[in-house]
Amino acid sequence: MAYNLLKGKKGIIFGALNSQSIAWKVAERAHAEGAQMVLTNTPIAIRMGELDELAESTGSLMIPADATSVKDLENLFAKTMEAFDGKIDFVLHSIGMSPNVRKKIPYDDLNYEYFSKTLDISAMSFHKMIQTAKKMDALNEWGSIVGLSYIAAQRTLYEYNDMADAKAVLESIARSFGYIYGREKHVRINTISQSPTPTTAGQGVKGFNALIDFTERMSPLGNATGDECADYCVTLFSDLTKKVTMQNLFHDGGFSSMGMSERAMTQYNKSLECKNCQDNPLNVE
Repeated sequence: MAYNLLKGKKGIIFGALNSQSIAWKVAERAHAEGAQMVLTNTPIAIRMGELDELAESTGSLMIPADATSVKDLENLFAKTMEAFDGKIDFVLHSIGMSPNVRKKIPYDDLNYEYFSKTLDISAMSFHKMIQTAKKMDALNEWGSIVGLSYIAAQRTLYEYNDMADAKAVLESIARSFGYIYGREKHVRINTISQSPTPTTAGQGVKGFNALIDFTERMSPLGNATGDECADYCVTLFSDLTKKVTMQNLFHDGGFSSMGMSERAMTQYNKSLECKNCQDNPLNVE
C-alpha cells in the first residue's frame, strides 16, 4: 500500500546493484511513494549489475559515479540538479566493501592497503558525498540523508573484520555532519543499523547464513528484511521525521537490545547435549 509520502520529492540512490540490494528495494519503494530519483553506482558495477532494469521500472535517470571520487560526485550532483531543474530532497548511501573480507584476511593480520580501501569505500565516501552536496547546496531545507550501517559498529561480530571499523566511522560522520548540516540548512542525517540481510555484499561475509539464523532466533520480532528496511528509509526521507537527525537507528527486530532469547538458548542447549553425547557416547558419569 502506498501513502504518497514522497510525492513531489526528488533524490539520489547510491549503491543499487541487483534486486537483492537494499538500495534497489528503497528505490522501488520510494518510486511507489511518488518520488523521482537518480540511480548511481560505479561504472563497473553498472556494467556488471542490472541497474538498467531498475531505472526503466522506476522511470529513473542513471548517472555513473564513483563515490570515492569528489570529481565524480560533483558531476553527479550537477547533472542531477540540472535534470530536476533544482535541488533534491533525499540521498541514500548504501555502499560497503572490504577487500580484506573478500580475500578472507583475518583482522589480526590485515593488509593495510586493503584496510584503507575499506574505509574509503565504506565510510569516507559518505563524508565526501555529504561535503560535496553541502558545498554545492544540492539539498533543499529539511532534506534527508540516510546511510546504511550494522551493529558491528558497536559490538564485535565474528568475521565482520575491518568493515566493523568502517561502520563505526560511518555513524560518527552522520553525527558530526548532522550537527553542521542541520544547524545551517536543516538537513538531517541518520544511519540505519539493519539486520543481516542476504545482499550480494552481505553474503560475502564468512558464516553469513549462520549469523542470519542466530539473529533470527535472538530477535523477538525476527530479522528485518530488505523490503522492510526500504519502508523505514522512506519514513526517514518523508516529512514525518523532520526532527530526527544525528541518530543511529536500529532496525533489527529488537536484536540490539537482547542478551539471550529462549529460542537461542534452546538451540545452544541442544548443541551442548550433542557434544556431550559425542564426548561420552555411553553416557557414563
